[in-house]
Parts: sequence; C-alpha cells; structure tokens
Amino acid sequence: MTSADLVSASSFGLRSADEVMRLERLGSLHATRLSFVRSLVRQMARQRWQISRVSFDLDANGHGSAIYRLQTPHGRYHGVMFAQPLDDARRSDRVIAEAWDVTFGLVEGDVDDSLLAQMAANVPLQEAGRQHPRVLVLSRANKSLRNFAHFVEALACGEQPDPAWLTRVGYLYRTTAVYGNGKFGLADFARLLDNPDFRRPFSAQMAGVYLLRHFSIEQVEHLAACRAPDTACRLATELRRYLGIGNSTGLGMAPFLINHPQLIAQWVTQRETALTLALRQTPSEAERMRLIALTRRAMWHLDETVTEDIEQTERNAATVAALPDVLTWLASVPLEADIWQQLVEWSARTLPLEAQELINTLLIELYPDQIDALEDQMGVTENLDLEPDMPLMRLRQLIETHYGWALAHDYECREGAYWFWYRSAEKEEPRLGVRHAEPGAEKEMPIAMGPRVARTHQAICEFLEGHPRATVVDFLLEHSRHKEVVRRVQTLVKAPYGDIHANLWHRDMKPMHLLRTKLSFFGASRFDPKSDRWVRITLFQGAPLVEELNAEPQDLADFDDWSFPLEPAREGQARSTSARSGVVAE
Repeated sequence: MTSADLVSASSFGLRSADEVMRLERLGSLHATRLSFVRSLVRQMARQRWQISRVSFDLDANGHGSAIYRLQTPHGRYHGVMFAQPLDDARRSDRVIAEAWDVTFGLVEGDVDDSLLAQMAANVPLQEAGRQHPRVLVLSRANKSLRNFAHFVEALACGEQPDPAWLTRVGYLYRTTAVYGNGKFGLADFARLLDNPDFRRPFSAQMAGVYLLRHFSIEQVEHLAACRAPDTACRLATELRRYLGIGNSTGLGMAPFLINHPQLIAQWVTQRETALTLALRQTPSEAERMRLIALTRRAMWHLDETVTEDIEQTERNAATVAALPDVLTWLASVPLEADIWQQLVEWSARTLPLEAQELINTLLIELYPDQIDALEDQMGVTENLDLEPDMPLMRLRQLIETHYGWALAHDYECREGAYWFWYRSAEKEEPRLGVRHAEPGAEKEMPIAMGPRVARTHQAICEFLEGHPRATVVDFLLEHSRHKEVVRRVQTLVKAPYGDIHANLWHRDMKPMHLLRTKLSFFGASRFDPKSDRWVRITLFQGAPLVEELNAEPQDLADFDDWSFPLEPAREGQARSTSARSGVVAE
C-alpha cells in the first residue's frame, strides 16, 4: 500500500469524533491487529528475530537470575530477570509495593559482569533504584499463586495442568508497571526514534513483557524438574501458547490519555482508517466465511472470559447473546459489494456498544494486506502550536464547532462537578476524590478538559464584548492562564480524535472506560475490573512462542492469527459446547 492510498483512506468516511470519542464507546474497544502486541509479534516474525537463553541461574526454589538474548537484524538486546523470595505479607499489586516476585529490565547491547552487578543492585528496587542508561524497560511482576502452584504440581507429576486454570486467570505472572521513556534513569524514548526495532510506541515495553512470558514458562518447568526430576514433564505447546502475561493497573493510566492528545489522536485515526479501508473492500465468499469463523471464536472467547465484576460480566454476556444474531445475519444476507457497510449500520441499530466495536475489530482483522502498513503510523511528534495572530472571533467559532461537547455540560451543579482528580502523597499516582465530601480539591490535577475549555470559552466571549477585533495574542496578554487550552484547541481542531468527549468530573463518569481505552491499543484481552478504579488484563495470550518465532519462516497469515484465544481442548476431548451459553461449536 502506498502513502497516497493511506492518505486517501484517512480522508474518506471516517466516523466523526463526536461518535468515536464518546467515553462509553472508548470503554467498549477491543484490541485490533494494530495493537502493539500484535504489531510487535509480526515484526519479530517478519524480521526473524532470534531469542536465546544466555544464563539461567535459578536455585531449587526458582530464585536467582536469568538472561535472554534478543537478536534482531539491526541490534542486540538482553532481558535480565531477577526472581527473589517474597513473603505473602509483602505481596501487593499496588504501586506503593516495595517488593515483587520478579523484577526485570530490557537492556540495549550486551550485559557484562559490571552491568549485571549494577542491575542486580538496582532493578529489584524499581523506582527506588538508579537504573543504567542502557536499560530501555524496567518492570516487575507478581505470581498468580494458585496458577503457579497448580502448574508446578501437575508438571512435577508428569501431567499437564488443567487448561481451565488459564481460562480463569490467563497467566502465571502479572506485571504492576512497565516503565520506559527515561524514568528512573532509563534510556529516553528519543534514543529510540531512529531505532528500527523499537521506534513504534511501547514496542520496547511489549518486548520486555514477551520475554517475561517465556521466562515464566521456563521457571515453572524448572521448579517441576527440581521437585520431581524422574517424573516431571514440560508444558504442552498448546498450553504454552495459551499462557499470557497479566497486568494490574489503575488510574495512573488516565493522565496519559489527556497529556498526549496528539498521540491518542494518531492511534484512533489509524484504527478508524483501518475500519474505513475494510469497509471499502468488495468481499468474497471466503472473506464472509472467515468473518463468520472469527465471530464464533470471539463469541467463545468472551463466553470463556471470567470476571468477578458484575457490570463487566453483564456486558460480556450481552455481547455473547448478540453474536448469534450476527452469525445469522452474515449467513443470510446476499453477498453484495457493500455488505460490510450494511453490517456496520445494522449493528449500530441493534447491538450493544461492545458488540458494535467487536464487529469493527473483526472487519479490520480480515484485511492484513490493506491495513498492516498503518502500524508504522502509530507514532507522532507531539507539539501543541500557538497561532497568536488568529482572530479571537475565529478561535471562539472553533471552540463552538469542535468543542460543543465541552460547552454542553453544567460544571457548577453537584452532579456535574462530583469528582476531582489529585495526586496521592504516597507515590504521586492519580486518584479520584468526591469534591463535596473529601478534602484536597484545591490541589486538583487539570485532567478534565471539558470545564477548562468551557472556562476559556466564557473568558473569550467576555473579552470579545469589549474587543471585537482582538487576536489571540491580545486575549492571552491579559489572560495568560488560558494559554494551554488555547494551544490545545488550535492544534486539535486538526487532530479531532485527541480529546475525550466527556465531563471527567461527572458523577456518572466511569474511570474504567479510560483504562480500557489505552489498554485496547496495547492489545489487552480478558478485561477483568477489580473495582471501578483498577483492572487486570492479559497480554500475549495465544501469541506464538519463542521456539515458533525461531523456527523456519512460515506463512505470516497463520502465524499472526491468534486474536481471541480459546481454551485448548483437553486431551481426548473435542471442543463441543460452551459451558455457559450453550453455543454449539463446529
């Protein structure tokens, strides 16, 4: 696909920002083939990245260090893992934790004894340490204790673990933060801008997580072999592939969506462009059958997904309940040139939001040749420009045209100003407080853009009453505190997907929607809220394994087909009927 094709697609038929950037819709997004985990795995396969074990110095309890080499056509990197004892009393997924089961870093270049010693002294400390500037990624993870114990016990007995354990919790380890971009002495992201391996957003972080997944497999097999060397067996390939890495995250993700509006606009633009490209295709019968198969797989995946959150359980169930109608529609509607557009219009009229966005995700999945080139356009150089000579009346018109959503809310009533955002004293992490019931509103973080834009608009209107021919610079000379909002508006009218169209103060605002927005672009699956403010998800579940990555070249289309992974059939059993929905499989 040429750049001209992409420009044409991006200017043709994209959904409006008023539709796409509604918080409820953003909170219904699913990971697509443009997600960072999917694009990384394709890159690794396409370029034949090689992963090998350099050292594996673990004791019989699984504690010690391990180093994995990642060799690309352009460079060499090493994943350095430190596994240490952890008392249950100190085990926590909260950001204020000070100890974890595993800490690790992804290093650019080789690891000599001096660097290894420096990392051993600092990586386990995480934020409290001073990391080496060749470390690209810093992270930590805790075990899923029940899964871990079950896997070790089964393998030690020479048996395969019950796949249902991974269906309930899709991983052996879950990360609680994956740092990069210059934090705590790490290499700054600017160093990666010209790096062909990791110049895409979050690709280095995802590579580190992928190496942790491989370590989790090798560690659990090592423990089983130490416990019972005569009977222990290795984990079956199907279960290895079904094993992901978890992530536990909270409100710390929310400011990123607000503070990087041009980057968010770029991500959403590419996703919407991908959907437009899919809708413009003239489908074949084979593509219709492919969409039917993908819909069935997604339905089974969601039906297997376990969450204790009542609302998310209901949303998953509503999507599963809607998909048989989609299958019926696909099987019965004539195969016309605009059938995909018909499908999207029909789903918008009849399906819940999550089912609508699932259909969009599956349509994108159909056309890798047309869509995958967009993965190289997920990054952007961020710079909010100020146009001081713009007539102030023009700026007022831009706000009223593009920020009508912000002007439509009442920010004075108790419901409309219910929440306030602040940073905790413990770790300076974002938190939510109730404005009229909790102290601290005077230290509010400026995350909610709606009220800020509304205040700027009001100030502009008042200024124009006495200065109808004023320019932006005239206004800012007297009202400098509005400069940030003015720059944002002037810039984002050209990137309309940059702002979330919601009042983030409103009582009905669901912070979980903010988390899901970002996590969907990462490639999260099995979305499992643990409260309205933090969530567990799974990454890389179903992804090809290191040994498959290192194997001879194969059909990339088959290699890349791992979205919506399903529980492997138990030995001697065929997949037949879903446990809860009664959907009959083929």
